[in-house]
Amino acid sequence: MDKPLIPEYLMDYIDSLVPPRLPEMQAMEDDAEKMDFPIVGPASGYLCYQVARMIGAKRVFELGSGFGYSTAWFARAVTENGGGEVYHVVWDEELSRQAHAHLAALGYDGIVRYHVGEAVQTLRETAGPFDLIFNDINKEDYADSLPVIAGKLRPGGVLIVDNMLWHGGIFDPQDKTPATESIRKLTGMLTRSPDWIASLVPVRDGVIVAYKI
Repeated sequence: MDKPLIPEYLMDYIDSLVPPRLPEMQAMEDDAEKMDFPIVGPASGYLCYQVARMIGAKRVFELGSGFGYSTAWFARAVTENGGGEVYHVVWDEELSRQAHAHLAALGYDGIVRYHVGEAVQTLRETAGPFDLIFNDINKEDYADSLPVIAGKLRPGGVLIVDNMLWHGGIFDPQDKTPATESIRKLTGMLTRSPDWIASLVPVRDGVIVAYKI
């Protein structure tokens, strides 16, 4: 789609409602803008933090963590919930190194568990259950990842999935690429199943928040 899904003035307004971040997080936001690196952004990050606080999350697993921006929001929530673990998982050694530096500067290094590797396989190999799982892996793998996620998430836990509007690709009937089709499939799996209570929140590129019954 040529036009942004959410008008810039609306996204700017929504971002403006997020309380001021610590300087290190603001620096991460600035770096992402300079590098055109796709972090979740302030509004989506704050939503992740809010949900984690609401359910009292103490164990969080991120599938695809970038250089640690979303991890910082989850780590803040887990810290305020009394402590626990946040798993930061990426393929790239350099991203892991950057995340380690940022999260250490924020004081969260003690609760973050760093892994470099394929995210879904790492989740398979990690003992559950988890209170919250965040999914931001390669989109063509979204649908196939759900059974693994469901097996590791506790009843009453929450799955958050990013990029569910896929820059408008899901609205294009001609778009049959593996990534777009996988996003469509996962959306149906979560919104039509009696095992989940799911809503798509149209912030940034769309976030699904799904409660596991």
